[in-house]
Amino acid sequence: MNNQYLVDSHCHIPLIELEGGADAVIGAAQGAGVGHILCVSIDLVSYPEIKHLADSYSCISASAGVHPNSAREIELTEQNLLALADDEKVIAIGETGLDYYRSQGDLEWQRQRFRTHIRAAKQIGKPLIIHSREARGDVIKILAEEGADAVGGIMHCFVDDLKTAQQAMDLNFYISFSGIVTFRNANDLQEVARQLPLDRILVETDAPYLAPVPYRGKQNQPAYVRHVAEKIAELQEIDPEEVVSATTRNFERLFRLQI
Repeated sequence: MNNQYLVDSHCHIPLIELEGGADAVIGAAQGAGVGHILCVSIDLVSYPEIKHLADSYSCISASAGVHPNSAREIELTEQNLLALADDEKVIAIGETGLDYYRSQGDLEWQRQRFRTHIRAAKQIGKPLIIHSREARGDVIKILAEEGADAVGGIMHCFVDDLKTAQQAMDLNFYISFSGIVTFRNANDLQEVARQLPLDRILVETDAPYLAPVPYRGKQNQPAYVRHVAEKIAELQEIDPEEVVSATTRNFERLFRLQI
């Protein structure tokens, strides 16, 4: 494939309800010019299905990790993560991070789980996928304290401000935009997307969530990632194919892949 193919840098195929299952999801994506999909792990229970998808389709890669909102009772060690990620089709650790919106009370357990992911990523030498919701200060602080710049990664579904984006980029992270950037009321986020350098941007769907305009409110799927790329092109006043090419190159550079 060439760099005119898009990459959906973050989605959850097992959660997409489409007649025909994964074959239909992938067929629709390829028909829309999406050449590669990163299917992201959110818990240990669903991980085997994600790994099976990556093993079954050459256009899918997987990650290994436990979402910060997954039950705190789940015991997770660096050894768990290393065992799951020790495979060439598993290219990232995560999604991990902090979520102070859905989780309440003393969240030190969440911060410790986050540190466990970072330490595993450094041991195995694979980038991180970071979830951050109403926790940007602590996310940046922990990434810096744990030396996450050694592996870098993706700030997934980015919704924070330009200062946070710059801090993340300084730590060797790429900024990934989802369908939120296409929403009419996302003026602040659109301004961030307008100002970021193209060589540090990725695009994603987070499917089945956050479908971009014109599908807002409907189930999302990787085929719709082009609408995110087109919005970024509009904001930066460049040709959409420049965004397609750049974001694919960025993904290849981060994960040392040739798509």
